[in-house]
Amino acid sequence: MAPPLPMEKGLALPQDFRDLVHSLKIRGRYVLFLAFVVIVFIFIEKENKIISRVSDKLKQIPHFVADANSTDPALLLSENASLLSLSELDSTFSHLRSRLHNLSLQLGVEPAMESQEAGAEKPSQQAGAGTRRHVLLMATTRTGSSFVGEFFNQQGNIFYLFEPLWHIERTVFFQQRGASAAGSALVYRDVLKQLLLCDLYVLEPFISPPPEDHLTQFLFRRGSSRSLCEDPVCTPFVKKVFEKYHCRNRRCGPLNVTLAGEACRRKDHVALKAVRIRQLEFLQPLVEDPRLDLRVIQLVRDPRAVLASRIVAFAGKYENWKKWLSEGQDQLSEDEVQRLRGNCESIRLSAELGLRQPAWLRGRYMLVRYEDVARRPLQKAREMYSFAGIPLTPQVEDWIQKNTQATRDSSDVYSTQKNSSEQFEKWRFSMPFKLAQVVQAACGPTMHLFGYKLARDAASLTNRSISLLEERGTFWVT
Repeated sequence: MAPPLPMEKGLALPQDFRDLVHSLKIRGRYVLFLAFVVIVFIFIEKENKIISRVSDKLKQIPHFVADANSTDPALLLSENASLLSLSELDSTFSHLRSRLHNLSLQLGVEPAMESQEAGAEKPSQQAGAGTRRHVLLMATTRTGSSFVGEFFNQQGNIFYLFEPLWHIERTVFFQQRGASAAGSALVYRDVLKQLLLCDLYVLEPFISPPPEDHLTQFLFRRGSSRSLCEDPVCTPFVKKVFEKYHCRNRRCGPLNVTLAGEACRRKDHVALKAVRIRQLEFLQPLVEDPRLDLRVIQLVRDPRAVLASRIVAFAGKYENWKKWLSEGQDQLSEDEVQRLRGNCESIRLSAELGLRQPAWLRGRYMLVRYEDVARRPLQKAREMYSFAGIPLTPQVEDWIQKNTQATRDSSDVYSTQKNSSEQFEKWRFSMPFKLAQVVQAACGPTMHLFGYKLARDAASLTNRSISLLEERGTFWVT
C-alpha cells in the first residue's frame, strides 16, 4: 500500500480533492504530479479563496464524465449536469499547475510532466510549421471505428495508433464521483496530447508489465498499426519471447518504444483512434495548440445497431439485457436504460457542439455517420482526407476497393473486411422489436439529430424496402 501523502498538522483539504487523490491509483509520473499538487495546497493554505474556488469547481463536475470516457456505456446523467464545468475546472487546474511549477523551481525539482512536455515540442517543430496534420478519430465502441481508422492506417505517410488510451483505462482506476471523473478527463487528455506529439514514452507507466529498456511485448493491438510493424520499428524476431499483441503480417521482435517514437516523427502526419474521449469541448486546448493543427472526426452510428453489436461482442457485460430478452420480462432495469440514455446524450451533446462550429472548432470538426461510410466508402474517405488537408493516395483507394466488397463477411466481430453496402443493416434482421423500442425511447433526440428513423413496428424494422436512414449531405462546415 502506498504511504500516506504528507499533511500539515491541523490542515484539512477539501473532501472532494481528497477523494481525487485517494481514488486515483496511478503509477509513475502521475503519482508524483498528485503529490506535488498536495504540497501546493499546503503552501497556499493561507489563500483560502483559491482553495474554496477549487472545491466549488470539483463539486460542479457531472457524475457522468468518468463513464463518458470509458468503453462501457454505463453513463448516468445528473439532473443539472453542465459540460461547462469541465472548462472551469480546466482553468483552475491550469492556475494550480503554474503554482506547482514555481514551487518546484524553488525546491530545485522539475516536475516530470513539465519536462516531458517540453521535450515533446521538438519533434513537432522539426516537422515544419503548416505541413504536419494531426487527426483524431473520436468514436464509441462498435461504431465501425476500426474500419474507418484503416482509411488512415493504410496511408504510408501517416503514423497511425489504434486505441493507445486502452492502457490508461486499465491502469488508472477512478471511482464514479465528480473529482475522480475530472482526474480521468485530465489524464486522458494529457496522454493524448503527448502521443500526438510523438512522445510514446508517455505510455510506458501505463503498460503492464512495465517495459524494460523501452522494450515491450504488450502494446495493445500493435498489429493494427502498420507503422509499428514496418521497418525499422519491426526488429528481428526473437524466439521464445511471448508477445501478447503481435504484428499480423510479419514476425517482429518486441516493440522498441524509442524506435516507434522516431518513426512517428519521420512521418508527415499523425492519426489516432480513441473511443475513450467523448467530451468534445474538453479537447479545446488541443485544438487550439498551434503545434498540432488538429482535426477531429466524430464517427457515429445508429444506436440500435451499436447496442446489437455490443451484445454480441461484449456478451458478459450485457447479461441483463439477454436475460430480459430471453425470459420475456415486461421491464428492463431502469439502471440499464439510464446507462443507454446517458451514452446517447453524451454523443449528442458533443455533436451539437461540433455542428455549431464555435470559433475554436471552425474548420476543425467533421461529423461522419458510419452508414454513409459503409454505402459510399471511397467518397467518404475522400471527404475525410479533404477535411484533414491530406492528399489521398492510390494505396488507400486500393485498400478500400478490396476490403469493402468482400464476397462474404468475416465471422470475426473485429474484422475490417466487409461487404460494407450490405453489412450496415444486418442488425435489423436479428434485433427483437422490443429491444429496438427501448433504444428508440432512450435515444430519440440523438437519433433525430443524426437522421435515424424510428421503426413503427416489427414489420417495418425488418422490411428492407423501408429505409431507416434519412439522406443527409455532408455534416462538416469549412
